[in-house]
Amino acid sequence: MSKPPPTLPKVAFIGTGGTIASLGDSPLTLMDYGGPGKIMQASAILERFPDANEVAEVIPVDFKAVASHHITFTEWRALVLECDRLVAEHPDLAGIVIGHGTATMEETAYFLSLTLQVSIPVVMVGSQRPATALSTDAGLNLVNAIRVAASPEARGMGVLVVLNDEISAAREVTKTSTTRLQTFRTPDFGVLGHADGDAVAFYRRPLRRTYPGTEFDIRALDALPRVDIVLSYVGADGTAVRAFAAAGARGIISAGFAPGAPTEGERDALVEAVKAGVTVMQCTRVGSGRLFRGRKMREAGFLITDNLSPQKARILLALALTRTSDAGEIERVFREY
Repeated sequence: MSKPPPTLPKVAFIGTGGTIASLGDSPLTLMDYGGPGKIMQASAILERFPDANEVAEVIPVDFKAVASHHITFTEWRALVLECDRLVAEHPDLAGIVIGHGTATMEETAYFLSLTLQVSIPVVMVGSQRPATALSTDAGLNLVNAIRVAASPEARGMGVLVVLNDEISAAREVTKTSTTRLQTFRTPDFGVLGHADGDAVAFYRRPLRRTYPGTEFDIRALDALPRVDIVLSYVGADGTAVRAFAAAGARGIISAGFAPGAPTEGERDALVEAVKAGVTVMQCTRVGSGRLFRGRKMREAGFLITDNLSPQKARILLALALTRTSDAGEIERVFREY
């Protein structure tokens, strides 16, 4: 007697748009694609790449098809609530995959990693080439993301990002190239593992706190506290700092020169901001390496962002400010997350 076919794991696929959901005019349209009527919902993506149903029972969730630079806190909060709903309605759900544009994928991934309360793996996926392109990476990226989301080993690692056969941690990964397939990199530590043809293989686990055991609950919030980023460059005079403070910023991330310093003009403006009650955190613009809080920073009242990129430090500070403005507590948050 033949054995019945194995039961496939159940994985939800939420589509938010991006290149992975985009259509071009021809197979050679690699750059100028998407737009009105040419961005697919999750169900249409699965119809285009039916092989995804060979690795899991995939539940399509048509969410919102937009370019990722149009994503805001409204969509982030809705994604958190959507993940809550899916887990409640499907107790046997093995994991969740979120299709997303690559431009802001790392920010959405980190935000979700800090705010979700589900216990199953959540994986972000996108592509560098539209779904209609010659040699598109969309289909295989989607299949691999589903395989990773269904993997029991993916639990407890926070939100994962899967592209180009590589599995990365939300806190660590960043986009490093505009169009190359190997765009997502973790400068300090490297990938967590690979989604290869024969197996999903992990080689390390991230240590910082992540969902579901975080202290941040955004479900009842309409917005996050305003936190802005100031990028240092030769001759910067602090005008941007003063403008952000005047606009009501509760926090400012100073993306300074490595290993962590603004210009003198920026420093004067940032000190003014601290005296006015703004939380100022020193970061660097280089995207790699941790900071040291030396004497000048302590005297100025600046905190440090550890090794987070400016865009991720902004997210963590905004979430921290929903709970406290105490400098010691904010320092603790940046040590733990």
